[in-house]
Amino acid sequence: MSTDISEHPRLLLVDDDETYCMVLEQALANRHYEVHVAHDVESGIALAEKIEPEYAVVDLRIGFDSGLALVKRLVELDGNTRIVILTGYASIATAVEAIKLGAIHYLTKPADADEIVAAFHKETGDDRVEIKEKPLSVKRLEWEHLQKVLVEHLGNISAAARALGMHRRTLQRKLEKRPVKD
Repeated sequence: MSTDISEHPRLLLVDDDETYCMVLEQALANRHYEVHVAHDVESGIALAEKIEPEYAVVDLRIGFDSGLALVKRLVELDGNTRIVILTGYASIATAVEAIKLGAIHYLTKPADADEIVAAFHKETGDDRVEIKEKPLSVKRLEWEHLQKVLVEHLGNISAAARALGMHRRTLQRKLEKRPVKD
């Protein structure tokens, strides 16, 4: 018995990790979404304009581009699109900006399809989220500060480096490292 795929909600998945996309695309299709995949911001915007997705999963860092720009454009196209940001580079600054720009949730990788689907349908905040007993480490605070300054300079690494009083390559090296877990 075949089903018409157009009956399923349209979902845009934008991530530069092609293997992760392939796995996530199949998992979301198994949960009855019509999944459309792009691997860069420009293609993601073009695809969104064509398919008008009800849902979107957007990687925070897509190559050298920011997924935040895509979130902003998706909201401009349709303010009802339910957008979840996925990232391996989580920071307070980018989480705040993602929500301000219109994402409904912000998940760290590796997130599975069930977590993503649950995030799409989560309507309220959770007052039971655990508050950590110890403060952030100095290394984590540095990471957070770098992310905040980068967001303030619209993702422009050269401008952020100037504001921080460091060489652009030094900032790039620091940003390429995974954030310190606390």
